[in-house]
Amino acid sequence: MKRIERISIILTIVFASGLLIFATAYEPKDKIDKDKAYVSSYFPATANFAGEATPLRISDVKERLDRELVVNINLHASTILAIKRANRAFPVIEPILKENGIPDDFKYLAVIESGLVNAVSGAGARGVWQFMPETAKERGMEVNDIVDERYDLEKSTQAACSYFLIAKAKFGTWTLAAASYNGGMAGVNRQMDIQKESNYYDLLLTEETSRYVFRILALKEIMKNPEKYGFSLADEELYTILPTKKIAVDSTVLDLADFAKAQGINYKILKIHNPWLRDKKLENPTNKKYTIEIPLSGY
Repeated sequence: MKRIERISIILTIVFASGLLIFATAYEPKDKIDKDKAYVSSYFPATANFAGEATPLRISDVKERLDRELVVNINLHASTILAIKRANRAFPVIEPILKENGIPDDFKYLAVIESGLVNAVSGAGARGVWQFMPETAKERGMEVNDIVDERYDLEKSTQAACSYFLIAKAKFGTWTLAAASYNGGMAGVNRQMDIQKESNYYDLLLTEETSRYVFRILALKEIMKNPEKYGFSLADEELYTILPTKKIAVDSTVLDLADFAKAQGINYKILKIHNPWLRDKKLENPTNKKYTIEIPLSGY
C-alpha cells in the first residue's frame, strides 16, 4: 500500500473517531438524562415568609432566592445536619414561638443563624440565636463566666421572641423584623428613610442583610420538602430529644463533677444537657433558682 493511501486511511479513522466523541459529548438536550436537568423543577412556584408573599415576579428577587436554594441544596453536609438537628430543636422552639404570637417560620431564622447548635461568632455572639452579651442582658438573660443563658435554648428563644415583637411593632411586617435581626433596627430603618422604601424586597441593603431573608426562605423550602431536594433521611437518622428530669438548685454547687456523679451521670453529660453552665462550679450567692436537667437515658 502506498504511503499516501495509508495516511489517508489513518486520517479517515481519526476523523470518524472525533465525530463519535463529539456526538457522545454533545448529546441533544432531549437525549440528556432528565435527572441531570433539574433546574426548572426545583424552584417553587410561590414563596412567603410568615405569610407575607415573596414577589418572585421581580427578577432580582427570583434570582436571589435561586442563589440561596442552589447554595444550600449543594451544601450537603450542613443541610443534612440542620435537618437532623431540627428534629430535636424545633419541638423546643415551636411552642415558645406560638405562645408569643410569633410565626412558625422564625424557627428557620435560628437555622441560618447557628445551624441549630450553640455557635460562637468572631464578634462574640453565642448560642442558637446568636445573641451578643449586652443584647442578651437587655433581654433578661444572665451572662457571665459562671452562667450564660444564651446557651439555654428555652430562655434564648424567649428572648428572641421579645425582639421579634418589638421589631414587628416598629416596621409593620415580619419580613422586615427578620431582616433587622441581622441588620439591626437602626440600620434597616436608616436605609428605609434614605431610599424612601418600606418593603424589604425593594431595599438595597448590605450583602449579608440582603441575603438574610432569602437564606431563611431557602432553608424553609428545603427543610419542608427535603426529598424534593435530594435529602431523604430515615426517622432513625434524626437527632432526638432525650427524656430528662429537672432539678431545682438555689445554692452554690462547689464541684459540678461531684454533683453529676451524685445524679448518676458524669461531668460531660451534665454539660452537654446544661451548656449554660460555663464553669466547673455554680456560684450562687443570691440563692437564685436554677433548673438543671439530668438525662434519663442516652449515656
